[in-house]
Amino acid sequence: MGKNVWIAKAVYLDELHPEDIEIGDNSIINYRTTIYTHSYFGPKQKKSSGKVIIGKDVYIGPHCLILPGVKIGDCSVIKGGTVVTRNVPSNTFWGMPNPGPLARVTVPLTPGHTQEEFVQGLRPIRKNERTVQE
Repeated sequence: MGKNVWIAKAVYLDELHPEDIEIGDNSIINYRTTIYTHSYFGPKQKKSSGKVIIGKDVYIGPHCLILPGVKIGDCSVIKGGTVVTRNVPSNTFWGMPNPGPLARVTVPLTPGHTQEEFVQGLRPIRKNERTVQE
């Protein structure tokens, strides 16, 4: 766990394997987000697993689901309600309707920056850029 990390109420961090979650400095995890590092079918039968790495200066909106093996790059923002099933590049605004990159982040959404600064710093990703990143 990094410095200045803020985790909201009702956040679920995989309680069976908390050692497989890394959270970088100045990151924020909002209300009712769930982070799984393992999935099981029945007692002691491991289905999938993987360390979840959240970089520094990351903002995860409310009601997100982060699945095993995902790495979220530094200074990225995850839009509320998003299911993150694959890696998110650094400096990326990621979210629904089809989870994927929406914009490049040039100002992190963390303390020391306003929401207005964050919004003004977004650089939209065109549709053809989305398929290249994926």
